[in-house]
Amino acid sequence: MNYKKRIRTFLAVVLCLGVILSFTGCGSSAPSGTAKNATDLSNTLVYAGENDDTINPVVTGQSELVSIIFSGLMKYDVSGKPVADLAKNYTYDEKSLTYTFNLRPGVLWQDGKLFTAEDVVYTYKELTSDKTLASTILDDYKDIAGVKAKDENTVEITLSQYNAAMLNYFTIGIIPKHLLEGQDLTTSPFNQNPVGTGRYKFVQWDKAGGTVSLVRNEKYYDKIPNIEKIVYKTVAVESTKALMLQSGEADLAWLNAKYAKNFRGKAGFKNYDFTTADYRAVSMDFRSKFWTQNKDSIGVLNYAIDKDAVVKSVLTGQGCTAYSTMQLNAFGGNKDADLYPYDLSKFAAEMAKLGWTKGSDGIYQRNGQKFHFRIQVRDYEEERVDIANVVTKQLKDAGVEMEIVLVTKFDWNAGYDGFLAGYAVEFDPDAAYKQFITNGSANTMKYSNPVVDDILTQARHTKDANERKSLYGKFEVAFAKEPASVLIAYLDGNYVGISGLEGPDTKRVLGHHAVGVMWNIEDWKLSKK
Repeated sequence: MNYKKRIRTFLAVVLCLGVILSFTGCGSSAPSGTAKNATDLSNTLVYAGENDDTINPVVTGQSELVSIIFSGLMKYDVSGKPVADLAKNYTYDEKSLTYTFNLRPGVLWQDGKLFTAEDVVYTYKELTSDKTLASTILDDYKDIAGVKAKDENTVEITLSQYNAAMLNYFTIGIIPKHLLEGQDLTTSPFNQNPVGTGRYKFVQWDKAGGTVSLVRNEKYYDKIPNIEKIVYKTVAVESTKALMLQSGEADLAWLNAKYAKNFRGKAGFKNYDFTTADYRAVSMDFRSKFWTQNKDSIGVLNYAIDKDAVVKSVLTGQGCTAYSTMQLNAFGGNKDADLYPYDLSKFAAEMAKLGWTKGSDGIYQRNGQKFHFRIQVRDYEEERVDIANVVTKQLKDAGVEMEIVLVTKFDWNAGYDGFLAGYAVEFDPDAAYKQFITNGSANTMKYSNPVVDDILTQARHTKDANERKSLYGKFEVAFAKEPASVLIAYLDGNYVGISGLEGPDTKRVLGHHAVGVMWNIEDWKLSKK
C-alpha cells in the first residue's frame, strides 16, 4: 500500500510539473494580456483526453482538439443540426446545385493572417483533388464538382448531384492555404503545430509529457471563451484518467462506466451523463480467409450473445443493447432490423442449418475447419477488453472460439480476423456511407454488400426526409441480414468533472469516444478553490 501511495504521489508531482511547464517552455509564450501568471492555473482546464498524433481536420476528421482549434463554414448546434459559422449565411440554388457562402469579414487565422475565400477553396480542393491524401472522410466530399472564390468573402461550391448530407460535411474545419499549399497534408509538420480560426489557439505539444497546451483565441470572431487556457493530456489508459481526477491532476475526463460510477455522489465532483451514438461491435475483416469462407455465419452469432448481460455488467447499466449501426439516429431505429434475440436453442438450430456440427471438444466445425477466429483489442481500453472477454466466454459456452489478441495499436495488415470496434452515426445517417459502401474511404474491413451499396447511395441523393428514413430503415434490415459486424452495445457518455466546472451541456448527442463534449465550451466557467 505504501508503495502504491508513493507511486501516486510521484505521478501527481510529475503531471502537475508538466501542466506548469507546458506554458513556460521554449518558444511557447502566451499572447500578451492572456495570462496573469505563467504558473496560475486557476482558470486553466486540465482535460484528460484521448491519444492524438495529428491535429488536422482534413486528415483526421473530427476530434475534441480539432473542434476547438479549427472552425468550418458550418457548425453543429445543440440538436446536432448544421448552422452557419465561418459563413455568416448561405444560399442553395437547386437548378445549378450550387451553395454560395457569404463569409464573415475580418476573421483572422491564429497567426494573425486574414482568413479569405481562398482558404476555403484550398481546403475543399484538397479534399476532392489531392490523390495522395490519406483520409477516411474523403467519400463525404465525392459529390463536389467544383469550388471557386467569387471574391474575398464569397465562395461557390457546386455539386455533381444532390447530396442530402452536404451541409453536415461543410462543418469540416478550414485549413490555411498560406501555411500548407504545396505540402503533403498527411505528413506536414502543421499536423503537430496547427493554426486555425477557432476558439482556442495551439501553443505547444509536449510529446514526452503527453500535453497539448492551448490558450483562448482573444481575436475569435464570435463569443470568446471564459476559460483562459486548456491543458489537454493525451492519456491512453482508462484507469489513469480516473486517478488523475481523484488526485486533482485533471478537471474533466471521459471515463468508462465503472470508473464514472465511483465518482457518483462524491464530494468535489460532478457526473455528466450524455447520450452517445457510440456503439461497440465485433467487426469482421473480410480480407481474412476465415470470413471469406464463412461470411454466412456472422449474423447467427448474435443468438449466442447475452447483450443485456454485457450492458448490466461491463457498462453498469449505462447504455443499451445494439442491433443497428444507426439505432440511436433520428433516421434509424427500425425494430424490423432487430432480428437476433438471445436464444441458445435458436443458435444451435441455425448453426445446424448452416452445416456446423460440434466436435468432441464442444467447438463447432464445418468442412474440417473449426469455428475459431482472432480479433484484436487495444490493451489500454479496459471497457473494450471487458466487453471482449464477456463475449468470448459466451461464445465459447455456445461452441465458438473467439480469440482475443491484445494490441497497443490496431494493425489492419497483420492478418487478424477482425477487431473490437467502435463507431458512431450521431449526425446525418449518411455518415454510414463511407464505412459500409464497397471500397468506402472508411471501410477498413472491406465489407461489400450490393444491396447496402444501392440503399445508401439512394438515401444520400434523396431529398424527401420521410423517404430517406424509409431507405435507412431498409438499410438496417439489409445490414442485419448480412452484417459486417456483431453489434453488442451502445455506450452512454460518462464524463466526470470537478465541482467548480460549470457549463457542459448534456442535451447534445455525442459521437465515437464521446467526442463533442466541448461543443459549447465558450459558455463554460471554471472555479478552482
